[in-house]
Amino acid sequence: MLDLSAFAPETRRLIEAGAVAGVYALFCAGVALREALRRRATRKAAQALSEGAGEPVLVAYASQTGFAEELANATAQALAEAGAPVTLRELSAVTAADLTGRALFVVSTTGEGDAPDPARAFIRDVMKDGLDLPDLRYGMLALGDSTYAEFCAFGRSLDGWLARSGAAPLFDRVEVDDSDPAALRHWQGQLSLLTGVTDAPDWSRPTYGRWTLAERTLLNPGSPGGEAWHVRLVPTDGATWEAGDILEIGPRNNPAEVAALTGSLDLPASLADTLSGLRLPHEPAEIEALRGLSAEALAERLTPLPHREYSIASLPSAGGVELIVRLQPRADGQPGLGSGWLCRFAEVGETVEARVRTNRSFHAPETSRPLILIGSGTGLAGLRAHLKARAALGVRWNWLVFGERTAAHDYFHREEIEGWKASGLLDRADLAFSRDQAERVYVQHRLREAADVLRRWVANGAAIYICGSLEGMSRDVHAALVEVLGAEMLERLTDEGRYRRDVY
Repeated sequence: MLDLSAFAPETRRLIEAGAVAGVYALFCAGVALREALRRRATRKAAQALSEGAGEPVLVAYASQTGFAEELANATAQALAEAGAPVTLRELSAVTAADLTGRALFVVSTTGEGDAPDPARAFIRDVMKDGLDLPDLRYGMLALGDSTYAEFCAFGRSLDGWLARSGAAPLFDRVEVDDSDPAALRHWQGQLSLLTGVTDAPDWSRPTYGRWTLAERTLLNPGSPGGEAWHVRLVPTDGATWEAGDILEIGPRNNPAEVAALTGSLDLPASLADTLSGLRLPHEPAEIEALRGLSAEALAERLTPLPHREYSIASLPSAGGVELIVRLQPRADGQPGLGSGWLCRFAEVGETVEARVRTNRSFHAPETSRPLILIGSGTGLAGLRAHLKARAALGVRWNWLVFGERTAAHDYFHREEIEGWKASGLLDRADLAFSRDQAERVYVQHRLREAADVLRRWVANGAAIYICGSLEGMSRDVHAALVEVLGAEMLERLTDEGRYRRDVY
């Protein structure tokens, strides 16, 4: 080591300054080298993505309520507009032979980590250990909701299986939390690298139409369960739908919570409209950070409220969308976001932002096919639309299995159902009111009691449609159907599109 004590003070200072300069130069060189390596890696990644620009791309989707299908269609359209040959296919129709070249997967997760129903055939027939996919390069868009513990579980599971099978990811998995626009823009960015088209407009959150809240009626006064409301919304600019489709609404905050926030921060009342559509902070420090911000700054700081979905219970011929909405409480006891807006805070006659979303996985079967409709609670909504459609066509081979708490309070649309029974539209109706006897009776019990009839209907070509709670009714009904029909038969019905669920 150099002994600086032998040098004069001025010389020592020059040597020390030179050493510092040398270290700084090495630091700058390191930064420059790292940046050069990063740019090189980026160029190589982009080159890898764009290799084989004319090579066909498979876009495969697995959707429970139609959102993944929408995004898959948008993805396929973006690729096609850029000149890439595209094959758009539901995941259930994808075989092992299709898993070569380039593929993009758009898949949702339903409930607590479940795969969408249409993905079952792929899981059973293709997702097997030991499958070798060395020639597949893929991208993954996983849709989920972080309020559930198993966020994006099916997308993550599919991604892991592809990697274990030797497929090479084109880029890291993109996860979307409840239509998060930033995540969707990131997916679009990956598509731009695939196609070389960098000036495509951003996908945005859906454009909602203006609907008038025309009617709101409590269906179950005195019920031992939560309030259920019949809500009717009329489009102001025209809309169409069919049985099985979904109404997606853009909810608003409780006006009292917005007023409390603007008051505590001395914000002008004119900002209430901006805040009504944004997630409101609750921590004191987060609230204080908003003081003095403009409407534009607030919109940038706070994220938009998530949408809410409801099964449509009517046909366009009724002149509006009818819903059956359960008022759901939050952890603090206040009304939930979507149900609170529709059942409490939006005034009758007020405008509600909403749009119809096509849900092909719950559209009607052939009119010649018998139809078994199973549901509980607000799940009657999706079943009611199908019964109305069958009534309009004069199709009579229909069986309704419906459950709620008490017949006296919770027999939603009783006169209508009894009228369908009397007219012969309903060939059979089995009702289960769990609190009307000492022993709890649910829809799965009615199915087991009618096991022979159920097997006969299925043998005659019936389709089974289920609408309602995923965690309770749907799982128990599925178990009962496996018990009565057998797992193999239920898988066959799923493959044939004769077993469909709209569950939430």
